[in-house]
Amino acid sequence: MTMVAALFRTRITAVWCLLILATIASWEFGHGVGFTDLRHAGLAVIVVSFVKVRFVVLDFMELRHAPPAMRWAVEAWAVIVCAALCGLYWWRPVLG
Repeated sequence: MTMVAALFRTRITAVWCLLILATIASWEFGHGVGFTDLRHAGLAVIVVSFVKVRFVVLDFMELRHAPPAMRWAVEAWAVIVCAALCGLYWWRPVLG
């Protein structure tokens, strides 16, 4: 097996490819593709962003194998901040 083939079989390469696909999806959602309401598109962009945050934290910052308390704290932070931002975005006052 060559080094290039071995590189494409690693988890980090698969995560990197998923991050690229998520970025493309966010770009499309941001332009309203697949949504009739732009508010839903905005929420989709926020959620995809936090899925990307999770992948970066777990795989590129190597917290996937960290002590359970540290991993749960980081994942709980991501869920809480994502939920707060989604709530603020959804219930923001409509400006004229």
